[in-house]
Amino acid sequence: MKKRKIIFTFNAPATLCFALVSLAALGLNTLTGGMSNRLVFSVCRSSFLHPMTYVRLLCHVLGHTSFSHYVSNIAFLLALGPIVEERYGSVRLLLMFAVTAVVSGLFHMLFGGSSMLLGASGVVYMLIFLASTAGSRPGEIPLTLVGVAALYLTQEIFGGLFSADDISHLAHIVGGVCGAVMGLFLHR
Repeated sequence: MKKRKIIFTFNAPATLCFALVSLAALGLNTLTGGMSNRLVFSVCRSSFLHPMTYVRLLCHVLGHTSFSHYVSNIAFLLALGPIVEERYGSVRLLLMFAVTAVVSGLFHMLFGGSSMLLGASGVVYMLIFLASTAGSRPGEIPLTLVGVAALYLTQEIFGGLFSADDISHLAHIVGGVCGAVMGLFLHR
């Protein structure tokens, strides 16, 4: 009987790179005493004439306020990302990350008040909704998507209306909508 050699594989490059770049951004934020998050890895209401506005729209999903904030987002990303990446491919998933980042950032700039938005939770919600559409065909709306939408959107709407926390419920909703739309209309 031959022994099988066990090796580590880089199974989901887009997902793993996102997690590693986010970890590097967290390290940079720690080293700079929060300055890198304020300058690069967060989005807030600002002028579209300022060039950093566009960098922030894309990069805010990489920033996290603490290691626990990072872990709470990246654990879901690492669990769901490979499933979605296998279905859509690495390049498409990176584009989905970018679209979700920009759309959630724009919504925050327009409707989020004066607070800063940072973290991968919008991307995580996009992945949750994308994963719930796995296996669907054009013209079908999977009941898994309906169930996920009912549970998560209800939670986020009530959370946004009735809790005073530092969570961007709007980013979660926007990320979920991005995932649902992309899942229903982008078939491999």
